[in-house]
Amino acid sequence: RHNSSNERCDRHYAIILAAGASTRMGICKASLPWCNGNTLLSYQVEQCLQAGMTPIVVLGPHNAQRQQDCPPATSIVINPDPTAGKTHSIQIGLAQVPTNCGSVTLIAVDQPRPSGLYQRLLQAHCSTASLITAPMYQGRMGHPLLFANAMLPHLHQIREETLGIRQLVTTFAAQIQQVQFDTPQILIDLNTPERYQTHLQQAVAQACSTERIALTLPSLLTPPLPLHPCFPPKPD
Repeated sequence: RHNSSNERCDRHYAIILAAGASTRMGICKASLPWCNGNTLLSYQVEQCLQAGMTPIVVLGPHNAQRQQDCPPATSIVINPDPTAGKTHSIQIGLAQVPTNCGSVTLIAVDQPRPSGLYQRLLQAHCSTASLITAPMYQGRMGHPLLFANAMLPHLHQIREETLGIRQLVTTFAAQIQQVQFDTPQILIDLNTPERYQTHLQQAVAQACSTERIALTLPSLLTPPLPLHPCFPPKPD
């Protein structure tokens, strides 16, 4: 444990990584429709705010217009060169995080999670002040990863050529607090159109059963892929 009476547990930040080219999806993931009338990006921002985290969204030049999906409480930064890799986006996001923060959570835009999941990770972190807090499901580590303030210097040093975050997970493996979940939701990663469609159906079904939203599944799945493409159509 790395507890400190001076460490604040009320200033939490989430870096939402949304600058990628979405090559495997074939369309900008940030603009993909999600449940309850959201896009993936607006859903992630909404859930972070509900969990008590300040979202910092990293977009690229190709999808900078997705700023419209973010409320005023969101900090927006543009990665001018997304091809430099995910670690470059993380560094750009980290530049917006104050040095006295309580924690930083790294969130990929294509890994949607409900606010309750974020809250469990935050509560676990604040109760132990572990360096890294990670969700687990049946022996598998999922996402997102939450990093304590003491990890900021190490986060600032990550590089694409040294495996980025994976290197930190390996180096600090003994200091990772594992939070057990009884749902594979922590493993969801919407890399392909097929995965997106599968998990969208599940998300909508769950939302309809718990919140009785007045939105039907067919209306969300037609057309099956996104309403707001970031790229022009590819020529035949």
